[in-house]
This record gives sequence, structure tokens and C-alpha cells, in this order.
Amino acid sequence: MKRPIRVLIAKVGLDGHDRGAKVIATALRDAGMEVIYTGLRQTPEMVVNAALQEDVDAIGISILSGAHNTVFPKVIAMMKEKKMDDVLLTGGGIIPEDDMQSLNNLGVGKLFAPGTATTEIASYITDWVKEKRNF
Repeated sequence: MKRPIRVLIAKVGLDGHDRGAKVIATALRDAGMEVIYTGLRQTPEMVVNAALQEDVDAIGISILSGAHNTVFPKVIAMMKEKKMDDVLLTGGGIIPEDDMQSLNNLGVGKLFAPGTATTEIASYITDWVKEKRNF
């Protein structure tokens, strides 16, 4: 039997609003994934190091602070540095469509706006992991 998909959910920076991250963590767990929730006020370094230690298939970052154009590029750069090319970086929050596109062009996976169905997020992660990690 294969192990469940492992996902790390993180809140980076000073943003203290974690209800959405907790909802996503619960939804992914309900979808059969193993979820590691890092809690509030993580740095990009903390997130990437935790992802390495936990051997995750995906990292999900919840961001409402407007710092998405700083946080995601730092995380993706650190992931590339650590040869984590087979780990999905995705996330969601208050991110304008143009910024989502720019981040996608850097290598960040699909980003989700508030109100996205949790089943859509779970399906995206599952499909990506099955395709890219030979799961």
C-alpha cells in the first residue's frame, strides 16, 4: 500500500489570520492526505526546512498580507537550491490575478483565491503529485 500524499501547510510572515489555512489543512486531511501544519509566523527558510524534514510532496502557503511577491519567490528559490524540483509549491489567499500569473511563471503551482472549493484544491494537489512524483 502506498503512503498518503504528504502536504505541508504554512503561514509565512506576520499575517496572523490562519482560519483559511486550518480549513484547507482539515479538507486535505479529509481527502486522505497527511497534513503537517506549521502554524503562524514562519519564515521561508523554516517552511523549506520543514518540508525537507517531513519529506512532503507539496507545500501550501496561505497568505493574506500582500507579501506574496516576496514570499513565494523566496520559497521557490530555496526549493530549487535544495533540489526540491519534484515538490509542488502552491497556495492561496488575497493574490491579484496578474501576480498569480507572474508567480506561476517563476515555477509556483496554481494559486487559489478565497472561496475556491476545497475539493478543487485537493484534486489539483492529488493530480499534480500523481503526474510529477510517479505516485
